[in-house]
Amino acid sequence: MGYSLDLKNPKTLNEKINWLKLYNRRDIHTLVADKYRVRDYVIEKIGEKYLIPLLLHTNNPKSLSPENLPNSSFIIKTNHDSSGGLIVKDPKVIDWKDVQKRFSRLLKENHYYSTLEWQYKHIKPHIVVEKLLTTEDGSIPEDYKFHCFNGKLEFIMVDFDRHGELRTRNLYDRNWELLPCKWGRPNGKTLEKPSKLKEMISVVEKLAKDFLYVRVDLYFVKNQIYFGEITFHHASGFQAFYEKECDLKFGEKLNLNLINEN
Repeated sequence: MGYSLDLKNPKTLNEKINWLKLYNRRDIHTLVADKYRVRDYVIEKIGEKYLIPLLLHTNNPKSLSPENLPNSSFIIKTNHDSSGGLIVKDPKVIDWKDVQKRFSRLLKENHYYSTLEWQYKHIKPHIVVEKLLTTEDGSIPEDYKFHCFNGKLEFIMVDFDRHGELRTRNLYDRNWELLPCKWGRPNGKTLEKPSKLKEMISVVEKLAKDFLYVRVDLYFVKNQIYFGEITFHHASGFQAFYEKECDLKFGEKLNLNLINEN
């Protein structure tokens, strides 16, 4: 990123994310980073209505077959890493033997050893299949990523076309004002403020209040809010801002002195 990593006196947001990887390790991080077990955490904190419908949960890749899955669109992912998963829009055209091999391989991987994100180290690998969320025209919805510092929303990141070739991203404040910062990707299209933004922020802060820094992902589809995932180290602290001053500006707002409280 063009500067040396200072873990003794971290100042930028990316430095502080890397510092947190080493010094902020709690059992609850492992629980909520697990894409299956986090469902119980969500139910406890905000209620079941925000969960994406679960279609299958298994540790056996051979269970990924047409007889165990609906004849509709869904997404297959593992619970123990940060991959985006496999989108299935038409099960009839899928090579299920290939899918089984792919997920058999993924179940043997441990994300911790490539990123040092400790929360992934002790997650028991499973496969999760969820209903695929789509917009009215059948496309994949925008991904709303809420970055929370010290339990409060600091900024919102919206990813466009995240499964396409030209992925773009906007950053907004909590009032939906576009921020003059680009993190990892260029700005995308103008996006109207979600009609349920206030509720989305309330949901996010309830999920984030026990953590020092966390990213809570939501979807807003057909006037319904859905929980996506909880991430403790966005891009593992390895994603550069286009504007270096933004890295420092956001870093100043994250108070690591509160680590004993979170």
